[in-house]
Amino acid sequence: MQESLNKLHKWAEIWGMEFNVDKCKVMHIGKNNSKHNYTMNGQTLQKTSEEKDVGILISDTMKPSQQCSAAANKANQVLGQIFKAFHFRDRNIFLKLYKQYVRVHMEFAVSSWRPWTQQDKDKLENVQRKAVRIISGLQGSTYEEKLEELGLQTLEARRERSDMIQTYKIIHGLDDVDKSLWFEQVAETSERLTRQSADILNLKPKNSKLELRRNCFSNRVVNSWNKLPQDVKSGKNVNVFKNKYDNYTRSTMNDHWDLTNLEDTILPSDDHQSLKKSSTYS
Repeated sequence: MQESLNKLHKWAEIWGMEFNVDKCKVMHIGKNNSKHNYTMNGQTLQKTSEEKDVGILISDTMKPSQQCSAAANKANQVLGQIFKAFHFRDRNIFLKLYKQYVRVHMEFAVSSWRPWTQQDKDKLENVQRKAVRIISGLQGSTYEEKLEELGLQTLEARRERSDMIQTYKIIHGLDDVDKSLWFEQVAETSERLTRQSADILNLKPKNSKLELRRNCFSNRVVNSWNKLPQDVKSGKNVNVFKNKYDNYTRSTMNDHWDLTNLEDTILPSDDHQSLKKSSTYS
């Protein structure tokens, strides 16, 4: 590493583009990192535990908690300004303001820092909860009912959709990247036909011990992608895929609510608990 810094400094001198060493910093990543001191032009480089790169906060733990907090705080600030400026918060006008000026802060490049802990997810979701709560004239009593009334999704559902769209683009060669560096398709590695390998677009999950590795993009999307119907994954273009994906998730959600409502209608809560107990003992 030090040798590379020396070569970089020498190249900069030759071309008359010297680095401002005071602005150059070192971030040590990994618990087994030896954390050496590095120098440039005879000066020891500062150490840092957090830096912003292309608008995203990156910490030495490589976890997105700091970025989640920063995004939620910024979105809350903008939401507060809109709240003060508009006393009558009509759903049509306020919804447009929320989408254009608030939600964007919580979704900028989110595929690179998608949170996986419930605490980080709640930091972001609570901003949207607050925004929905202050919209006038909604009939729904719960957060989910109000979202449905407004035609919105939870932020987690939108992040999942974003991941699926990006996966589709990579697998179908619409992004200028080598898909073999990101994914391994089951059909290319399976020696015998199984239910999973029957769909040539299915992906093979990679073994990962670390939490960080399990939740990186190329790993976290595998199970969700494999669960999609084959006709959704094979959409002829991005817009077709989006429409089919939205229809699939909408029908899945409706089925879930139908089953929940059926349980509540047929069985009172006490009888439902009794039935669960009796089925357990039998």
